[in-house]
Amino acid sequence: MEIIWSSLAITGAFIWSAVLLMPWRPWSTRESLDTVLLPTDREELSEITVLIPARDEEETISAAIRGLKGQGADLNIILVDDQSTDGTVETALRAGEGKLHIISGKPLPAGWSGKLWALEQGRSLIKTPLTLLMDADIELRPGILVALRKMMKQNDLQFASLMAELRMKNFWERMLMPAFIYFFKLLYPFRLSNSGFSRVAAGAGGCILLETRLLDEIGGFRALREELIDDCALASKVKSMGHKTWIGLTHSVKSIRRYNNIGTIWNMVARTAFTQLKYSKILLILCTTILLCAFWLPMMILIFGAPIARYFAAIALGAMILSYIPTLRFYRMSLLWALTMPLAGMLYLSMTWGSAIGYWRGNRSQWKGRIYHGPTN
Repeated sequence: MEIIWSSLAITGAFIWSAVLLMPWRPWSTRESLDTVLLPTDREELSEITVLIPARDEEETISAAIRGLKGQGADLNIILVDDQSTDGTVETALRAGEGKLHIISGKPLPAGWSGKLWALEQGRSLIKTPLTLLMDADIELRPGILVALRKMMKQNDLQFASLMAELRMKNFWERMLMPAFIYFFKLLYPFRLSNSGFSRVAAGAGGCILLETRLLDEIGGFRALREELIDDCALASKVKSMGHKTWIGLTHSVKSIRRYNNIGTIWNMVARTAFTQLKYSKILLILCTTILLCAFWLPMMILIFGAPIARYFAAIALGAMILSYIPTLRFYRMSLLWALTMPLAGMLYLSMTWGSAIGYWRGNRSQWKGRIYHGPTN
């Protein structure tokens, strides 16, 4: 039994040591961009059209529109109302003060996700060389759009995306939201995504600035219509065509969607978690094994294991905490939250299993009152 515990502890230590030592540094927060402009430093932005899909976003759309109005002069804004049943349109009109073009979305066709169908309907109205794809729950700090455009031009990028700073106010948000971004960076290392390595490409759908011509080149959003992780799928399409993509962290793009309890976070993650694993039972089992060895077993071994096993378990936990500290520092959070990583890892594993069980029951994903069904097994 001691050999088994020691082997499991060594496995956990190896996993976290590898995360720390990988040359592409998935734990790093170096890939980032923030604005240094003051609200009075307004530049001309007529070459950019903002495309926002919105479905029942009365609570957040006003802040999203106000944030756009503070970016610069002559910015084009198109909002596609995806058959909202609340006051989304009226609230957006008040916030836009005549500087907003709203189109009413048509019923959702079979085989499309709601967001992509809304984007496809708005795409035909874009006449500018640059397009900003933005979610309706995103608030931009003044100057960030200018900074993003400048970085694209300086680095000859055709696609640039910023990972929105998620809301981190209540207990569950503080424990799980930094971890969500950390895990995303483990799955899609930003350094690899921003390099010429074609097998890794990432985008954050809340804020993507790209050359409009790319949407025509890939065949519009129709080419992505069945994708649930549409931002990364779009980045992959663009990168596969030989274009340069970039993704980074920021404090200047904020998600204002509230996650008041663990249930709302659970639903958000479970919506696409099994999709990340390509609906594969083998990958699910492999993921489960890795996460158990990485998060839960080191804690158990540290408490109940033999001395040699405890030594390796301590190495695993120490490396885990070290790898998470840069994320906590970036979001100006207490480093004590690193001690919750084993629990956060197990919760995300549970959400992944919840996603898989929902898929096996025939529901691929659920969002805003719509259920997307997976293929028949």
